[in-house]
This record gives sequence, structure tokens and C-alpha cells, in this order.
Amino acid sequence: MTAPATPFTILIPARLASTRLPDKPLADIAGLPMVVRVAQRAAQSQATRVVVATDDARILAACQAHGVQALLTRPDHPSGSDRLAEACEQLGLAGDDIVVNVQGDEPLIDPALINAVAALLPARTDASMGTAAHAIGTLADYTNPNVVKVVLDARGLAHYFSRAPIPHARDHAGAAWWTQGPDGAAPGVPPGYTPLRHIGLYSYRAAFLRQFPALPPAPTEAVEALEQLRALWHGHRIAVHVTASAPGPGVDTPQDLERVRALFS
Repeated sequence: MTAPATPFTILIPARLASTRLPDKPLADIAGLPMVVRVAQRAAQSQATRVVVATDDARILAACQAHGVQALLTRPDHPSGSDRLAEACEQLGLAGDDIVVNVQGDEPLIDPALINAVAALLPARTDASMGTAAHAIGTLADYTNPNVVKVVLDARGLAHYFSRAPIPHARDHAGAAWWTQGPDGAAPGVPPGYTPLRHIGLYSYRAAFLRQFPALPPAPTEAVEALEQLRALWHGHRIAVHVTASAPGPGVDTPQDLERVRALFS
């Protein structure tokens, strides 16, 4: 594996409390806690280091027992971004250092996708954040509010994120309009245009990550329950890497956990 053009650090926020899956970071997956599986997978990227930022001594101990670097953060952080901002301080990261936020419930995260998102900001001085997306394949995903959509501008920067089906094809509502017709799209839709599903993987410069939690929450963020809209509201730009394939399944529910366990067995 070649060295990355710009070094980067992976931070994995891991909070013990979960409404749908109690003690989720410690859930066993083929003999290892899930957060350790995530860290091991992330370590296959070009990151210079992988660090778990947690609020609980049990997660800290589990990571240390398996050779994963971890640090303990305050238990009262309202979001993962706040937790990572404290982790940046504890690690003494310089303002221009690149940080990639890998969610602690993604044991099948693609290391190549991590590398691609990490590479966005060194190439895009006009962006404060980087993230990823992939083409939506089905009408069910397009209309599912749990599938977050993103619309890009001509420069590959995010216009907007929404739980609603965007962009909305006015003349083809209720249909998978991007799969219609001989050229792959319904009449009036640009050929090759496909709605995009947002992937919850982010890169930041450490200075912006420290600043982000202090920004006032945006009205759009409150309405959509999407924290990344705060950045757009305050005029920051988010560069988006579009990947050809969907990421491996994350773990939100007991059913998700059983599916992932089956893949590791």
C-alpha cells in the first residue's frame, strides 16, 4: 500500500448508550467487540493512526485489551462531533491535520473509501468537510426517510442533504424516474443522472472540527435531524466523493447485528 499524499488520523466516536441496541460498541462479532472490529477495519486504510474516542471506561478497556488506541472523553457531549473535537485537543492535532470520522457501528467500512474521503480536503481548499455518496438503486431507498439523500453542484460540493426524496422529478413523482426510458432516465431527466445516497463518513481539518460544535445549530438541522446541515447553513462547503458501490451494512438494530455476525462467521 502506498503512503497517502497527506497523512490523516481516523477518529472513531464510541458512546455506550444506544436506544435500539444497548452497549452497541461492545457487541460481540466473531469473538471481538464491534468497536475493535471497526478499528481493525479502519487500520487497513492509509491512516497514520486510528483512535477510538469513548465516554466509557469499559470501551476504553476493551480497546486496550486488543491493541487499539483509545482515549476517554467527557460523558456529556451532545454529539459525536463534540466528542471528536475534544479528542483533537487531547491528541494535540495541528489545525491543518486531516481527521476522518469513522462511525463506531461500521465494522464493514471499506478502507479504500476512507482513503478517498481523506484525500478530498487536501485537493479542495474551498471545502471545510468531505464526505461520500453513492447512486440510489431503488424507489424504496429513494423514498425512505432513513436513507439520507444529497444533491451536488457542478464542482462536486453538496447543495443540500435531506431525508426527503431529492431531487424531486416534478413530472415523474412516485416513480424511479432515473431508471425510465431507453436512455436510462425518464423524459426530461438528464441521461445518467441518478439521486445519491449519503454515506455517513466525514473528513475535516482539525481546526474546523474544533470550531464546528461551537456553531449555533441550524434550523434546517433541527428540522431534518442532520448535523451536517449546520455546516452548510453557516456557509461552509462539503466536498463529496461519489463511489461506485454501496458500503457494507452498518449496525443500528439487533437485526443488523445478526446480519453482520453472519457475514463474519
